Amino acid sequence: MALRNTPRALDHAAAKKSAQNAALFGLLTRYSSFLLLIFGAVVFVIPFYVMLAIAFKSAKELGATEIWGWPKNPTFENFVYVWTNPNVSFWLFLKNTFVISTLGTLGVLFSSSVVAYGFARINFAGKDRLFLLLLSTMMLPGIVTMIPTFILYAKIGWVNSFLPMTVPAWFGGGAFNIFLLRQFYLGIPRELDEAAFLDGANYWTIFSRIILPLSGPALATVGIFAFIYNWKDLLGPLLYLNDPELQTNELGLSTYNSLQASQWHLVMAGSVIVMIPLVVLFFIGQKSFVKGIVMTGGK
Repeated sequence: MALRNTPRALDHAAAKKSAQNAALFGLLTRYSSFLLLIFGAVVFVIPFYVMLAIAFKSAKELGATEIWGWPKNPTFENFVYVWTNPNVSFWLFLKNTFVISTLGTLGVLFSSSVVAYGFARINFAGKDRLFLLLLSTMMLPGIVTMIPTFILYAKIGWVNSFLPMTVPAWFGGGAFNIFLLRQFYLGIPRELDEAAFLDGANYWTIFSRIILPLSGPALATVGIFAFIYNWKDLLGPLLYLNDPELQTNELGLSTYNSLQASQWHLVMAGSVIVMIPLVVLFFIGQKSFVKGIVMTGGK
């Protein structure tokens, strides 16, 4: 009887050992991933830490300490000086950038959602080919179209205004944003469209009354991407804005950097002022942003 039960006992022991090894491997993988994420977070946080450390140092302490050290006597004088500097108005920079970012973001949300709805929910001839053509534009470097675009805007009198950085957003929205919203729309059950058609709804009614209310996380994700892009854009204002009264954050910060030469504590204080709205925006929309990425990637 003992000999007859030995293979079964051996199989049970082997299965138990295999389960233990699998559990150990899973535990090691989990902790390794956790440590890797911590390392990546530290690497990305270091520049922000250095920026804050320099921004809160006085000129004397900055010259006497390493950039890595946190200031012994943190001061807000740098921020007050930057904000009240009569030669460079950060309030004006923030106002101009907010106008451009808001109008550009609204345009991206409107145009990309409409185009994505057409690709995701409406059947028409050549839809797949047009979508591939749209995606191919993501591989086209912006430098290729920069000069022709500038010439076009100069011919129609848009240079030295906000129009080149706001109006185009209302006529396309960008291939990546369209792709992101299209993937999200494909995950919405088509039975909702069919039920609406039976009730006499048209495509616009379905889009505005059904699809858009269900697309909050995806729209929030696209909106955050668009707002950050416009807020941090340097090339557009550098090309089209000549009037100092129309300068944006990045262009104004570059000008301020050239005026202050090597006074890094003032330059970093200005950088912190420019960065604060983005940090606030991300923390406000963090939940919707993550939810939109997860739900879009799940399709």
